[in-house]
Amino acid sequence: MDTISAIVANVNGVLWDKNILLFALCGTGVFFTFRLKFVQITHFGEGFRRMFAGLSLNGAKADKEGMSSFQALATAIAAQVGTGNIAGAASAIASGGPGAIFWMWVSAFFGMSTIYAEATVAQKYKTTDEKGVTVGGPAFYIRAAFKGKVGAFLSGFFSIAIILALGLMGNMVQSNSIGTAFKTAFGVSPVVVGVVIAAVAFFIFVGGISRIASVTEKVVPIMAGLYIIGCVVVLCINHSTFMEAFRLIFVSAFAPQSIAGGIIGVTVQKAMRYGVARGLFSNEAGMGSTPHAHAVAKVNHPHEQGVVAMIGVFIDTFIILTLTALVIISSGMWDSGLTSIELAQASFNAALGSFGNIFIAVCLLFFAFSTIVGWYYFGETNVKALFGNKMVKVYACVVVVFIVIGSALKVDLVWNLSDMFNGLMVLPNLIALLALSGVVARSYQDWNSGERLKEPR
Repeated sequence: MDTISAIVANVNGVLWDKNILLFALCGTGVFFTFRLKFVQITHFGEGFRRMFAGLSLNGAKADKEGMSSFQALATAIAAQVGTGNIAGAASAIASGGPGAIFWMWVSAFFGMSTIYAEATVAQKYKTTDEKGVTVGGPAFYIRAAFKGKVGAFLSGFFSIAIILALGLMGNMVQSNSIGTAFKTAFGVSPVVVGVVIAAVAFFIFVGGISRIASVTEKVVPIMAGLYIIGCVVVLCINHSTFMEAFRLIFVSAFAPQSIAGGIIGVTVQKAMRYGVARGLFSNEAGMGSTPHAHAVAKVNHPHEQGVVAMIGVFIDTFIILTLTALVIISSGMWDSGLTSIELAQASFNAALGSFGNIFIAVCLLFFAFSTIVGWYYFGETNVKALFGNKMVKVYACVVVVFIVIGSALKVDLVWNLSDMFNGLMVLPNLIALLALSGVVARSYQDWNSGERLKEPR
């Protein structure tokens, strides 16, 4: 165990502490922003129109040909909006000060162009499995970018990394967050919570793409609406410090030491590092996870799902993460020495009293459970890519076991392993995106030329 921990720590040190991933993710976002002529600005309105055009809590039933554009976005957001939207914002502020939120916005802005590229190539290279079910994602477009053994290796490497990072260890982290929150708020045993979550999750898993889409299109609007309303109520209570919270974000982004009572040792570099890291790995732009959902959207042209995908990043970071940050900063608890979920709970408690713990517990249930569903689906797609349909039921059973175990245990090694495989799966995804940048650009130009030819499936 000590040897494994040391290896994981060394790999994470290279990926994170040396800022390799931050430069790679931000650099890719900047590259696509300029190559696509600031698509996140010029086509932002179109993305919202396309999202709301397909908005429904009881839309068309997903089938083997895929799901609606809204259902695909809901599945992607289900994975994007997780515990990181509460704990991630809190830890970014605790480690990098309020200025980290500014850099979180910057990374999300460029990340919107990256996720447009991911959704576009996922649509372009989607295919069908042996049962005729539409599938797609990085495992498939990596093979299109690199032929032969190189493509097979990078594709297989990505699939293994995402199955481990999200499907197994990532879902342990999510169930652990739910179990811990419910124990704090209601005194319920985390194991009991884990068993209930696992049972409900298994029922959804075995229903396939149809049941997953049906659940996410209902849960995502409800969970987002509930959390937004709660944050708005708290911000109304904290209205006297609301504008000061905004001032702290902008001032401490460039001069953190000028903030009276600020966190000792926070620098601009720290604000950037924690803001960019927490932002990118909350909205998942460039990670290669959400393309699995966007690939199966039933649209006529890849661009149509690309602009919808951008809205997922906007909702995740500019709305939900920002509201969390404003609650924390306006509460005055941001420099209390607390971090992660404890800081978020204390901030809500400051305005709502003991109800704050209950509110966070309920929101975490929605956030983390929806992430479990989304991450399971992403992992399932890669199980199919590696082993075919014969291993899907085995994978579902293994995920359920990990959910139960994760609810009761909080092992540092599991969190570190999840971080490591999260980082490793980014690399082949970004390499393939850059290799296919010409395909993305041509698709974008085709749409804007007015021809808008239907791309072959």
